[in-house]
Amino acid sequence: MWFWFALGSAVFAALTSILAKVGIEGVNSNLATAIRTMVVLVMAWGMVFLTNTQSGIKAISQKSWIFLILSGLATGASWLCYYKALQMGDASKVVPIDKLSVIITLVLAFVFLHDQFTTKSLIGCTLIGAGTLLMVL
Repeated sequence: MWFWFALGSAVFAALTSILAKVGIEGVNSNLATAIRTMVVLVMAWGMVFLTNTQSGIKAISQKSWIFLILSGLATGASWLCYYKALQMGDASKVVPIDKLSVIITLVLAFVFLHDQFTTKSLIGCTLIGAGTLLMVL
């Protein structure tokens, strides 16, 4: 089941890039990010109430709060950078560079989460990196 959600994420991320590139025309990138964030906020809290999971807030540990807040800050910084890059550059070049996050995630997961870094992972990272270079240059 996780695969279908991951695939959905990829499809919606692709739509996000295309829709954002059209929508950001003539709009300050920070303002565009704030508008997008408001929509995401309403949608996320809507899902919390729709699934009746709001009572779980009390059970969240301090450690989880800290890391969720840090994750939110990283997401915000990512979106601000992404929208600025998308406003200034071609979507066909910005998006592949943004997807280098796959390589960075694998390396960070290896270093901090002790995930396995296999030969297959190394080959995949190399191909993603090479593909990004081919698309951008």
